[in-house]
Amino acid sequence: MASSTNIHFIFVLITFLIILRTSLSYEHISTVDGILPFSPKHVVVTNKLVAQFGLLVHCTSQETDLGVISVLIGQSFDFRFRVNILKTTKFSCIFSWLGIVRTFDIFRVDRDDSSTSKCGICSECIWNISESGPCRIRRDGGSPCCFPWSS
Repeated sequence: MASSTNIHFIFVLITFLIILRTSLSYEHISTVDGILPFSPKHVVVTNKLVAQFGLLVHCTSQETDLGVISVLIGQSFDFRFRVNILKTTKFSCIFSWLGIVRTFDIFRVDRDDSSTSKCGICSECIWNISESGPCRIRRDGGSPCCFPWSS
């Protein structure tokens, strides 16, 4: 016969698994973003260089290398992933054009999957890349969140 502690543990475990499964099944629901691990993310990077040159982009995480991608002026590229269980997911990108090389973390959990960050949580993280730095576009129509280049 199971003790009440074991029954309580099983109840909590089953409840957590149901919530986790629900969050994985309904990707379009943003209320679980930033709360549970494995939240789906879609990053879109658009070339908005004023000089109207092509942009070379190379993005990597600890687990994934997206390779070098050429993005023409006004064009975009995108990728999808899920935040890892430890909520340490980070994608860093190298951007280059006309011999200029800049770096920026295009996705960081503390900035892009946290309700306390200045830009809030994004499930679709849309970035415009210009000479002055990357700007994340807000889906609510608010002012974009712009950042300086890391280097």
